[in-house]
Amino acid sequence: MSTKNEDRVAAQRVTGTVVRVYATSDPEEFRTSREPALRLGFEGIAGDRHGGFTRRSSPREPWYPRGTEMCNERQISILSVTELAEVARAMDLPEIEAGWIGANVLLEGIPRLTRIPPRTRLVFAGGAVLRVDGDNAPCRISGRAIAERFPERDGLDLQFALVARGKRGLVGYVERPGVIRPGEEVTALIPEHWLYRSG
Repeated sequence: MSTKNEDRVAAQRVTGTVVRVYATSDPEEFRTSREPALRLGFEGIAGDRHGGFTRRSSPREPWYPRGTEMCNERQISILSVTELAEVARAMDLPEIEAGWIGANVLLEGIPRLTRIPPRTRLVFAGGAVLRVDGDNAPCRISGRAIAERFPERDGLDLQFALVARGKRGLVGYVERPGVIRPGEEVTALIPEHWLYRSG
């Protein structure tokens, strides 16, 4: 692995704002609805599709047999207003509403949100803290949810999976419980990290 100085990225603090918060009303429902506030426990959002201390493995974890119980590092889905708009433009759509694709927290003001590295803490003014696990790879499930809104367009499910790479937002888990409300400030505490290259 290279250890050149140019591979090192210094720690940073970047501040943004919560635009909206969302949750599911039914654990079987993928789409989320706007809420006045998002109450978080260590298990995530109580009753939410992605809530819980553990989850079952999916095609995202091919190294486990499907359905293996594992730690739930995907409790919360975090999206960017700017990135959603960029994806909508690339797909020639008037908009993509964050709730259509299962968002829980919609932010603005943090550039290139999806590129924020793992281990970053998102510290909300109200006291809640989310720990970033990593970027959320776009899938055809989200693409189908968008396609349902535009039945006159063919192939949007696959197009979303291709176009939204690197702009689908983040997934993370609750490090410190609390309540997140629209309008509050959030600070991304991005740790020092290194770019990895094998060989």
